[in-house]
Amino acid sequence: MPAARPAKPPDEASLHEAALAYLARYAATEAMLRRVLDRRVDRWARAQGQDLDAGEVAEARRLVGTVVARLTAAGAVDDAAFAAARARSLARTGRSRRAVTAYLAAKGVPGDTARAAFPVEEDAELSAALALAARRRIGPFRRPDAVPDEAQRKRDLGVLARAGFAQSIASRALQMEREEAEDLLHRLRQG
Repeated sequence: MPAARPAKPPDEASLHEAALAYLARYAATEAMLRRVLDRRVDRWARAQGQDLDAGEVAEARRLVGTVVARLTAAGAVDDAAFAAARARSLARTGRSRRAVTAYLAAKGVPGDTARAAFPVEEDAELSAALALAARRRIGPFRRPDAVPDEAQRKRDLGVLARAGFAQSIASRALQMEREEAEDLLHRLRQG
């Protein structure tokens, strides 16, 4: 049985195709796309074993940067649009501004872009806290016949605090009337 020929190093065309295939399935930031393509180069390098040429690896890594820059310039990758869409979605599910910013930072979105992505409405943070309260059935979303004691109120505050909400926001959310809370949530979902 003849020995397997070593695979060609990734070139710009193959990296571009891989990037397009990834972007067709997932929204991504520049950093996310760069990680995906870097892993592709790493897999190729591991497959080469002893036949690995450091110059080819360096060239493939340079091409990753070229492909990412080209797709960014073409508008296929837009960190600000990714951040805005993901921030709206996360806020609707009850994530605080801090949690959204941390999530976006982990995805490679620059800090200023991540902070600017959170909804700018005055009550956006309060609405996000209410979304979490509704999901956890605490505060105004508790069963009408369940009257919380002081220990339960502290546990509810703890839930919102661990999610990243400031005490003032958490207190406001937990003290709201159900109708007012539902109205705010409705506006959050519309926006």
